[in-house]
Amino acid sequence: MASQRPFIIGVDTGGTYTDAVLVDCATRAVVASAKRPTTHFDLSVGMEQALHAVLEPAARGCDRAIDAALIMPDGCVSPVAIGRVAVSTTLATNAVVEGVADQAVGLIVIGWGNRIEVPGAAAIRHIPGGHRIDGTEQEPLALEPLLDAVVSMRGRVDAYAVCSLMSFANPTHELVAARAIAAVDKSPVFCSHEVSSRAGMQERAATAVLNARLLPVMRDFLDGMNAALQRIGIDAEVVVVRGDATVMPLADALRSAASTVASGPAATAVFGAGVASGDALIVDVGGTTTDVTLLHDGKPVLAAGGMVVGDWVTHVQAVEMFTVGIGGDSLVRIMEDLSLHVGPQRVLPMCMAGALPDPGGPEGWLGAKRRCRCLVPVAKCHDAGHASPVLDLLRTRGPMPPGAVMRALAMPEITLEQEVAALVRRQAVCEAGFTPTDALHVLGLLDFGDADAAARGAAALGQALGCDGLEAARRVVAATRCRIEDALVAHVASREVGGNLAGYLAHRREHALLRIEVGLNVPVVGIGAAARHLLPGVAETLRTDICFPEHYDVGNALGAVYLALDGTGA
Repeated sequence: MASQRPFIIGVDTGGTYTDAVLVDCATRAVVASAKRPTTHFDLSVGMEQALHAVLEPAARGCDRAIDAALIMPDGCVSPVAIGRVAVSTTLATNAVVEGVADQAVGLIVIGWGNRIEVPGAAAIRHIPGGHRIDGTEQEPLALEPLLDAVVSMRGRVDAYAVCSLMSFANPTHELVAARAIAAVDKSPVFCSHEVSSRAGMQERAATAVLNARLLPVMRDFLDGMNAALQRIGIDAEVVVVRGDATVMPLADALRSAASTVASGPAATAVFGAGVASGDALIVDVGGTTTDVTLLHDGKPVLAAGGMVVGDWVTHVQAVEMFTVGIGGDSLVRIMEDLSLHVGPQRVLPMCMAGALPDPGGPEGWLGAKRRCRCLVPVAKCHDAGHASPVLDLLRTRGPMPPGAVMRALAMPEITLEQEVAALVRRQAVCEAGFTPTDALHVLGLLDFGDADAAARGAAALGQALGCDGLEAARRVVAATRCRIEDALVAHVASREVGGNLAGYLAHRREHALLRIEVGLNVPVVGIGAAARHLLPGVAETLRTDICFPEHYDVGNALGAVYLALDGTGA
């Protein structure tokens, strides 16, 4: 591949940006890199833009001679020069953290009489059956109750998860149940033995349900990647980064969606391992989340029992990670006591949202006791014929704050919030608000968006806080740094001391009579476009060193390339 197809492309699709890098396979040199907004209405658009961007200057940026047959007439590298595409993504992580992985899943539990609690299961039915640890049948599978359960769920669920006792020793009952479900309902079926080979009914059931819940997210992602590659003309092997820092073929990702929840953090850890030879914390500040991974002796540390993210305790093999819903595009809200709360909701920054209603003044939407966000209709979306008075109003009048929509439609608040949540999931509406990204624009640290719009938001925020816009922006950045700092402390403390002390340290600022100062004994490696502006203050407070390696702003895409070049798990 290195001689005939000398290049590899790495792509990382996050909730806010899609990054791409073009790398020379022989030298591992980065020829070109690009960062483009992730287009949620059609993921292929943002992917295609990022891919085009790294191909356009590639021929001029490459130091070594390239076969003339691989150069386009305009001087760009031809798509046929790409031998492999390596992909990481945080879309699944974001879906779990933001609670938008909303596919309704029916869980069939076989041979287990105890209660099982799985987040996100729309319905749970227990069926007689199951096996013993040696693989012998404990009890025959009760097909009639199974079919009754499916009939009762049909039409109410979008997919099924099946978890049978000791199915990792003998999957027969899960396989039979899957066939029986398919005869009654054509919805997808996910079996626990496909994703876990260890004991633990709770964890295996959660893993199967999580796979089913993330199916739409992964289907959109894979369809988008395939469409982008086809339009550009790249016909190359595509691999996806698993959470355990290995790679799998693109086609396998649909059935193993849960294994991509830590895909971004795994790529983060691998990129960090390329620059840190000892122990280190790798901190990736994205638009939606901040992901923290650990290196020990220069290698990613794998979670001992399986991935834990939010309320999900699973058997998914993954790097040891800590994810907190805080990033450059996290919503800033003013609480009743005039304190600032940042995240976990991701919104469109004001500097990127276009024309919005006045955020300040008595009727403004930025202020204490207000929702601090504005509803924006998406020009391109898949409506699928759903009628929505909220969407009709927004398309007629343009962006509006939720309070104005409530008054115009005489709609109760809870009804509006439910309708907005559904429209956001359908990507027909997006929510805009003031974010750390806006604050960094006001402070002159970022310049890719509309700084005037960010300034108007900061001024409105300052009006509510009793200060000017510049001071309001400083407070937002400080609050964001505090949340990242607390995430680092919580992760390290839970690993080092565990128990109540870890929680005590994570909330140390809330103690009225006791001041606790903590520090890190390991350096920090920063990744992500906003990292350079947010992490140095965190490192200073925690009294540790920090570095930002070359290409840190597209580190996950480069980490995916390193994994693919090493062939791990392919």
